[in-house]
Amino acid sequence: MSTHDRTEDLERRLATIEPPSAALRDARATLATRADADGVLDLAYRVVDSPIGALLVAASASGVVRIAFEVEDHDRVLDELAETVSPRVLHAPARTDDVARQLEQYFAGDLRVFEVGVDLQLVGGFRRQVIEHLVEIPYGRTASYGSVAKGLGNAGASRAVGSACSHNPVPVVLPCHRVVRSDGSIGQYLGGTEAKVLLLELESGGSVADADRPRSPRSTR
Repeated sequence: MSTHDRTEDLERRLATIEPPSAALRDARATLATRADADGVLDLAYRVVDSPIGALLVAASASGVVRIAFEVEDHDRVLDELAETVSPRVLHAPARTDDVARQLEQYFAGDLRVFEVGVDLQLVGGFRRQVIEHLVEIPYGRTASYGSVAKGLGNAGASRAVGSACSHNPVPVVLPCHRVVRSDGSIGQYLGGTEAKVLLLELESGGSVADADRPRSPRSTR
């Protein structure tokens, strides 16, 4: 049996032990460390608590591949990652320590720019251009779908920008919540309107109660 097969078999057996004890958690941590050292850990994940609900964070050796909201169903997301990226997925918090720490700082209002590696292998083409552009919208500012499209040299692609934002694999870190409608209203968000409202208000320094009032986006361009 290969190292990969032994790792997967042990992880499956550990997953059947409930409730997780301290010994089980230690065994899982040891397994993850060994898998990473052996080069058979393609994706590591953990769940991070936040004011907008639990966030699933998954990372490859190159950076964060996926951040998923509770409404997306974390188990389903993990299954999709196993199918589209690699079946070698383990709960291995160590690899995601940096992004978890920075998410905590962000939600505490102590971080404005994330400094973590991002792996955008899940998107390509124009969607990838849009998602890579998101970091150019400064903290506390918003841009309309149309202005983002224009900034990318395709003024008629505002709907495509909206579609790209709705398929952003790394929300919060790559801030699609800063893209709003041209009339200043919030617009849709994969994590839910309430989550988008909270993120915008966190960055503007206002209160959540004020967030449902339409605002004119302050374009970055």
